[in-house]
Amino acid sequence: MITTQQVQELLEAGGTVVGSDGHKIGKVGTVYLDDTSGRPEWVTAKTGLFGRSETFIPLAQGNVRDQEIQVPYDQETVKGAPRLDDPEGHLTQDQEKELYRYYGLESSAQAGTVGHDVSGPNTDEAMTRSEEQLRVGTHRVESGKARLRKYVVTEDVTQTVPVSHEEVRVEREPVTDANRGRAMAGGDITEEEHEVTLHAERPTVDKETVPVERVRMDTDTVTEDAEISEQLRKEQIQAEGETGQPSRSHGNRPDRGTR
Repeated sequence: MITTQQVQELLEAGGTVVGSDGHKIGKVGTVYLDDTSGRPEWVTAKTGLFGRSETFIPLAQGNVRDQEIQVPYDQETVKGAPRLDDPEGHLTQDQEKELYRYYGLESSAQAGTVGHDVSGPNTDEAMTRSEEQLRVGTHRVESGKARLRKYVVTEDVTQTVPVSHEEVRVEREPVTDANRGRAMAGGDITEEEHEVTLHAERPTVDKETVPVERVRMDTDTVTEDAEISEQLRKEQIQAEGETGQPSRSHGNRPDRGTR
């Protein structure tokens, strides 16, 4: 038998309803208690697109495991159950009989009194208000690839190299007693030639391949802010006085069942 404490823990943890075929039917929406016994009688599962529809499921043969309520009905059976409006947190006697007939169960002896949710008068005078909170995390994904590629380019290089060459310089010296003998060694009047070999330097080019640096890849982690937008739902609670005029305490919409 499912207890009120188990139900409360499921609601706070955002539990799910699982069918007899092991498939998830939906998230736990609202749990209704029998007004007389205070035992959990019905649970609604949020089904349909984005969980906007809630379907009633009896808890008579259900059980709790971890954060799941297991019920003896498959997903298709639950989806086919009658859709009932519940604006005040109660099921009428006719509504409950309709649900019992659909699920093939006998109507409860307190059919007319079933309906308070787990934070109603069967627990204490307080009502639990819940809301969805955004929990943001990160996971690591592959974002691209980087590689090193070596290729050859040709560039022009100009350098200045000093080169030297020889030029003829004519030196004249007067005849003196010291060189008179060499000066008079030839004929008186003759023709003759003297030849001098001139030398010059020419630039030469030679190329040598030498290692100049080592290149490798590494990664740096850069942190930046990313904005995430999401819609969150929350319950609102309001109180009504004897005059029937709403006295707002938590928001501006009437509560349609506490979770």
